[in-house]
Amino acid sequence: MTRTLLTGNAAAAWGARLAEADYVPAFPITPQTEIIELLAEWMQRGAMAGRIVMLESEHSMLTAAGAAAATGVRVFTATSSQGLLYAMEMLYTVAGWRVPLVLVNVSRGLAAPITLEPDHNDVLAVRDSGFLQFHCATCQEALDGVLLAYRLAEDARVRLPVMVNMDGFYLSFTREPVRLPEPEQVRRFLPPFDPETLYFRAGAPRSQGVAVLGGAQYSYFRYEAHLASLGALRVFEEAAAEFARLFGRSYAPLETFHTADAEFAFVMLGAFATKAKQAVLRLREAGWRIGLVRPRLLRPFPAQALVEALGGLRGIAVIDQNLSTGMGGVLCSEIGAALLRAGARPVVAGYVGGLGGRDIPVEEFFEMARETKAAAEAGRCPPTRLLYTEEELRQTRALQAIAMAE
Repeated sequence: MTRTLLTGNAAAAWGARLAEADYVPAFPITPQTEIIELLAEWMQRGAMAGRIVMLESEHSMLTAAGAAAATGVRVFTATSSQGLLYAMEMLYTVAGWRVPLVLVNVSRGLAAPITLEPDHNDVLAVRDSGFLQFHCATCQEALDGVLLAYRLAEDARVRLPVMVNMDGFYLSFTREPVRLPEPEQVRRFLPPFDPETLYFRAGAPRSQGVAVLGGAQYSYFRYEAHLASLGALRVFEEAAAEFARLFGRSYAPLETFHTADAEFAFVMLGAFATKAKQAVLRLREAGWRIGLVRPRLLRPFPAQALVEALGGLRGIAVIDQNLSTGMGGVLCSEIGAALLRAGARPVVAGYVGGLGGRDIPVEEFFEMARETKAAAEAGRCPPTRLLYTEEELRQTRALQAIAMAE
């Protein structure tokens, strides 16, 4: 096993290389382009078998990916932000085809206004498409997540596409030490894909589905995909256990940090959760019994694991890097619903932060902890708040005034 410095993008590309992806349809978009560039370079010089094809758009890219996967080929692709939304129609389509492929999304805020910095509005906008979602916080998780995603997608009990998500720039272009497993090890964990009945041959044409279904049949078909997604939780746990035996790294659906004796907890997705870890350590030095819960899997939603981790706490602060306009944070709403159904009653404080890559300093975690504790003592969930300082508001209004004057 080799240890080397890799960006998040390079780690994801190594995941596809070690998985021996056969076909990579692609379209470049910042900040995921490095993934495709590396795969193209490796294929060109013969370091990686397979074929990479540049398509004219993300819509065409995903159409080609789904069609190839329907023939039994191991398929990899990647996109980001507006590109993910451009492929929205085909996200639903290829998930409906029940084809196993892996798509890495490098999250970036959506226009308008235009930003190159990350948040999760792109990946959470497609959470109902049928793609399973694995969210990374480190470069090592980006590589390992791709391998786990193929194992999950190709399992006969699942057969759904999987999206591996990482934060643009903060993770995609950050270099961290990454352990590269040996190809022989990976083949033991991820043998060549056996498509079973999922194939197409010109000499033996067959229908793999029908174009139009009526209400009852359509409902049944959609519900079968839903049940397969729910069952993917168990399949993921089995795969993660084998991964830990082979590679020595454990991946539960949730990461928990200092939660064993906690009264309060932060809940976050993705790379920004590492900022919450720093805040937890500082708060514990000040006497707080506080921890962090970070979901790795968002679809299927690990509701039971979240209830077990959070249900006994006095209060939780959910920090969403997304904003569902007119409602609030998506993660906060889903966690609140899971706790309510389970009869758990911790106070849930919702915060929206990190939009467009805005930093979340330790001091803001301290303030969120104080507000969550006060809400728990009052027994009342506070309204969702945007993390934004008075100084930022003053500067924004000054820029608006200059723009209007011009």
